[in-house]
Amino acid sequence: MSGLVASLGMYDHPAQRTANDRLWAWIAARLRAEGVTDVPPSLERDHTPDMLWPDPALLFGQACGYPLARFHKQHLRVLAVPRYGAPHCEGTRHCSVIVARAGDARTALEDFRGAVAAINEPASNTGTNLLRHTIAEQCGPGPFFSGFVRTGGHVASMRAVAAGEAALAAIDAVTFAAAKASYPGLPEALRVIAVSRKVPALPFVTAQAIPEPVAQLVQEALLAAMATPELEEARAALLLLGAEVIAASAYDEVLELEREAYAAGIMKPDIGTNTSF
Repeated sequence: MSGLVASLGMYDHPAQRTANDRLWAWIAARLRAEGVTDVPPSLERDHTPDMLWPDPALLFGQACGYPLARFHKQHLRVLAVPRYGAPHCEGTRHCSVIVARAGDARTALEDFRGAVAAINEPASNTGTNLLRHTIAEQCGPGPFFSGFVRTGGHVASMRAVAAGEAALAAIDAVTFAAAKASYPGLPEALRVIAVSRKVPALPFVTAQAIPEPVAQLVQEALLAAMATPELEEARAALLLLGAEVIAASAYDEVLELEREAYAAGIMKPDIGTNTSF
């Protein structure tokens, strides 16, 4: 990959892609007007967001809070944290909804002890970290699930639960809300069993290697994009209400939740494990 890169792949579901393109086109035009060179003309969609987080050419992107805090502080600079208008989100904080099949007779989280869970990735905050913490907080210490199915994505986890391949999954609340427009019938096939603790939402980021003056211009363009009437429709499609500047240290909170879950024995402290938790 050569040249600077922009990505909004964390929330880029089919019904949102046009809105993401409009958002980036507006920001890119503003950056060019400010004299920034080599601004990407379009969003990168050939590489997943996690592939781009260590890339020094990442001009603009969005990161997951857990890998940011655990692995990528030296790679990424936090520009701002979004405010989402999805159910269970509040201000700049979001959470996970823990879902089961709509027809599952079990109604409480404790009823699923010994079941199989679907997770998107072991290093996901909403898919794994908030799941294990919610289990520790609501069900007490000790092993809970008999095993898990690794799906590679929140939508795939939703499908795995709907199909009976897993009993539960923790789904990012913004994704769960956005799924109604992009995957008709899928959210309706599921039922929310529990809601995790709220944590800072997925931050907008730039690479630490981007020069400070350019990073400042990207931040200013982003904040302006959150307020301009021109992007009102695009923001609505993305469930965006705005964004606020936040310190990267705010994401250390997710590491504390990880420590609490490990202390409770919910999951082994090797996030790459493929055994039960």
